[in-house]
Amino acid sequence: MKPHQRHRLWFAHALHRYSGLGLAIFLPFHFVLLGQAINGREGLESALALTDNSFVKFAEFGLVFLLAVHLFGGIRLLVLEWIRPVSDRWTDIHKTLAAAAVAIAFALATLFLLRAI
Repeated sequence: MKPHQRHRLWFAHALHRYSGLGLAIFLPFHFVLLGQAINGREGLESALALTDNSFVKFAEFGLVFLLAVHLFGGIRLLVLEWIRPVSDRWTDIHKTLAAAAVAIAFALATLFLLRAI
């Protein structure tokens, strides 16, 4: 394990990076699905019929979780950039914001999944 990976907040950094990567991988699939609307109502409805599958609903939970983690992780980074020059004890705030970002993201994704089921 590399020295920088031993830091407690490396996980928050990695989660933010990988959630962005996951969202970038999802976008082409999303555009293909939306592109079915060009082929007419039947094409879009057949593509949207896939969303009734339980696996797809669980995958949507993962997508909402990735989106929320990336959003709150980005907000956490912005807040840290504003707080850091003012305070020398920013690591405690950093840990709290990282934990809050993951907790809020998981709660939002879970609410989405419960509504979808």
